[in-house]
Amino acid sequence: MKLQQLRYLCEVANQDLNLSRAAKKLHTSQPGISKQIQLLEEELGVEIFIRNGKRMASITPPGKTIVEIAEKILIEENNLRCVGQEFTDKDVGSLTVATTHTQARYALPPTIRQFTTRYPKIKLTIRQGNPTQISKLVTSGEADIAIATEAIEFFHELVMLPCYQWNRCIITPPEHPLLSLREISLEAIVKYPIITYDFAFTGRSKINQAFEARGLVPNVVLTALDADVIKTYVELGLGIGIVAQMAFDPSRDKHLRSIDAGHLFESSTTRIGIRKNSYLRGYVLDFIKMFSPQLNRITVKKAMNKEL
Repeated sequence: MKLQQLRYLCEVANQDLNLSRAAKKLHTSQPGISKQIQLLEEELGVEIFIRNGKRMASITPPGKTIVEIAEKILIEENNLRCVGQEFTDKDVGSLTVATTHTQARYALPPTIRQFTTRYPKIKLTIRQGNPTQISKLVTSGEADIAIATEAIEFFHELVMLPCYQWNRCIITPPEHPLLSLREISLEAIVKYPIITYDFAFTGRSKINQAFEARGLVPNVVLTALDADVIKTYVELGLGIGIVAQMAFDPSRDKHLRSIDAGHLFESSTTRIGIRKNSYLRGYVLDFIKMFSPQLNRITVKKAMNKEL
């Protein structure tokens, strides 16, 4: 049994049994992957995959258990490497953070600046996606931590650490009728076309729930993947926007106005997701603390140990 065989096995499972995608991801050939998995099956004496010709159709019951164990072995193999690196060169390595556009654009810059100053030799990579995509990047080992608001709580392979709460604001062009109201309401908002986040993104479900609870149907004319796009179309006069409050900057968004909507929608919590059983190098723990000061090394390690 070889670690390479386990890597092939897990990548095929991660790619929904698509050998072509797995081969591309691993920089190898489909026949090579097939051959190594067959050798592993012969050694273990069980079929891991049910095949339909050359195509892998599904995972067998024993195969599911084997994949789970293989994933744990690969995690521990990576942990061993991390331990060695931590004690030979503490300030050299890499950190991949998977996050949403809103976090990358508005919440993370101060942390990135502080971290790169403190750890100039660490290769820092930011990968963006919707909450489901970034959670998968962490569970598959392609990213070290996920920072998002929704969806990561559905990934039981992740330890979730709450960072901070935030709410939303309504953005409008200058002199919009909503600006003259003493207090804004959902009934007032629903009269206008709305531009907001895509369904997979930052707190969209909280927005939907608020309208549904009042029996209102918002006229959502456009959805976007990030707040900058939403603001652009609000500027064009296509509707009013509902965005994270952190996404509005009066000094930059001079052609827009903001109305606090914290009383209309339930607050959302941004969380950090870390793969269970991961060994966190010192600089990763420092990054987490820089982003969320209450998450010091002791707090993070306690949360990780609780999940063991």
